[in-house]
Amino acid sequence: MTFRNFNPVLEARNPVMFVTEISLFVSVAISAIPSYFGIPSSGRYEFFYITVTALIFLTLLFSNLGAAISEGKSRSITESLQKLTTESVAHLLKDGGMVDVTSSKLKKGEIIHVKKNEPIPIDGEIIRGSAYVNESNITGESRPILKVEGDAVTGSTILLSDGIDLRVTHMPGETFIDKMIDIVKGTTRSRTPNEIALNVLLSGLTLVFLIVVSAVFALSHFLQATVNVMVLVVLLISLIPTTIGGLLPAIGIASINMVSQFNIIAKSGRAVENAGDVDTIILDKTGTITMGEREAVRLIPNNGVSLEDLAQACYISSKDDSTREGMSILKLASSLGAKDQELNGYTYIPFSPETKISGVIGENTFVVKGALKALKEKYDISDKYIEAVCKEISSRGGTAIPVVRDGSFIGVIELNDMLKPGIRERIEELKKMEIKTIMCTGDDEVTAAYMARESGIEHFIANSTPIDKYNVVKEEKKNARMVAMVGDGTNDAPALAYADVGLAMNNGTPAAKEAANMIDLDNNPTKLIDLIFLGKQILITRGSLTAFSIANDLAKYFVIIPAAFSIFPKLDFLNLLGFTHPLTAITSALIFNTIIIIILIPLALRGVRFRPSSADEILRRNLLFYGLGGVITPFIAIYIIYVILLATGVVW
Repeated sequence: MTFRNFNPVLEARNPVMFVTEISLFVSVAISAIPSYFGIPSSGRYEFFYITVTALIFLTLLFSNLGAAISEGKSRSITESLQKLTTESVAHLLKDGGMVDVTSSKLKKGEIIHVKKNEPIPIDGEIIRGSAYVNESNITGESRPILKVEGDAVTGSTILLSDGIDLRVTHMPGETFIDKMIDIVKGTTRSRTPNEIALNVLLSGLTLVFLIVVSAVFALSHFLQATVNVMVLVVLLISLIPTTIGGLLPAIGIASINMVSQFNIIAKSGRAVENAGDVDTIILDKTGTITMGEREAVRLIPNNGVSLEDLAQACYISSKDDSTREGMSILKLASSLGAKDQELNGYTYIPFSPETKISGVIGENTFVVKGALKALKEKYDISDKYIEAVCKEISSRGGTAIPVVRDGSFIGVIELNDMLKPGIRERIEELKKMEIKTIMCTGDDEVTAAYMARESGIEHFIANSTPIDKYNVVKEEKKNARMVAMVGDGTNDAPALAYADVGLAMNNGTPAAKEAANMIDLDNNPTKLIDLIFLGKQILITRGSLTAFSIANDLAKYFVIIPAAFSIFPKLDFLNLLGFTHPLTAITSALIFNTIIIIILIPLALRGVRFRPSSADEILRRNLLFYGLGGVITPFIAIYIIYVILLATGVVW
């Protein structure tokens, strides 16, 4: 891979290194036939020419090595994913029967049945049943995940419990794993806008110095002064920004690899880069701020209603509720004496973010549960005791779900959720970076205010609907802010698509995953915060190494220019280190120019350490460390190399 990148066609994508490669060809020609170029060809000069040629070759080699290491990591990820794409048997439901076909023959929209302990043959959405799925080959998480109706499942994962029916959501070759393979391939990585802009800057600098060196060559002829062509080659290599030019491909590919290490798939480098520029983050309460595993912990009956009566009503309203909260209500109601009951003559009303109500309706009766405000408005009812109970539960950070039967409140279900450990500290870190935080929750104002206060969130929107999330994204973008948000449902898709950084959960709906530009394989919404840190680290890495590269180029000018133009005594004032052997000084600078690339490769691949702080603080710190360090380091290093060369008898 390293030597393959020497191909001039591939190298041409990086103008700085392309010019370096042309310089290598020129230096080889000079070393072979110096007399043709009208320059000295004695033994000591020949050794100088060969040394320069070898150093330019090593500069190219080390540059390609960094990119090759990054691409090697991408290939290892790709190879591990390709092992998951083996064909399997699918049980296609067709014409009232079941037909076994290979997974490669399936089409989008077809219905298949998956049996216990079988691999799921292709990406799909559960339309009947619920079961535990082992996703360890995708996420690395050994604990099985409960999947219910409406949840997305990924091909190659293993069904561990009851059989389920799936609707195929992707054609073979277009599945989630297929897309992951395409994304992580280093060869298909598209350059980000910032990377393109930096490449244009480096190309411009390279062109300027090409013109400068050409002008020097022409000027020497005009003044009838002798200038060694090989010295001009060294001058060009030292003037152009070879350090950052050599590291840029490695940084770009490494950014995708770093995201992959977080078990996140970024659909583009732009998404990762956007994360570094985010200044508004929209967070769901459930699963992001809190643990996300709300469970029914208590039933509180209204005056004149027995606990057993309320438990039975809760059981009836939740029997067909396949959500995790619904299952926990069933479990609690059963433990309090509720009996299994056939719902003949009842119609189930599923929960929706718009209505915030679910339950069952019979011919002359109904039992529903939901948000207090929604129930009061829909049925035009009120109850001061129920409202007081809901307020008390909300004030403790719980979620109150009132239950209505035949137009009257009969009690309240208390759901409990806890703040995620360390979430307050993470929010404080975002504040240090001057990032605005907004929490969206379907809970009432009291619960929302409590959770915002406890977590340190600055702003919150209570009783929020999917359109509220979209409007928040729209409003923030209208104020020229970069917005990030997380979601997992079809109703989150518009906001995910409109946000600059949209992180979808792997267990989310196909619509959410298509709309987002990043997918979290571990289904951990808090990773949106990690993404922002990672994005900033990547931007800081590129900026820091660029500052260091340009700064050390500046230092090299003071070494090479007076040595290269020793024929012009008036330039002696630039010889700050007092070098008396021009060619040895030039060689010292070129050696430094070569070895600094391989020294910085680990930093380019790992990234510059990021500490949460404001943009001004980051800029000041990096200019001080990498800018000033980039000026001082070359002087010290080149002087040490020069002394070593003199001590070993390398004197020209």
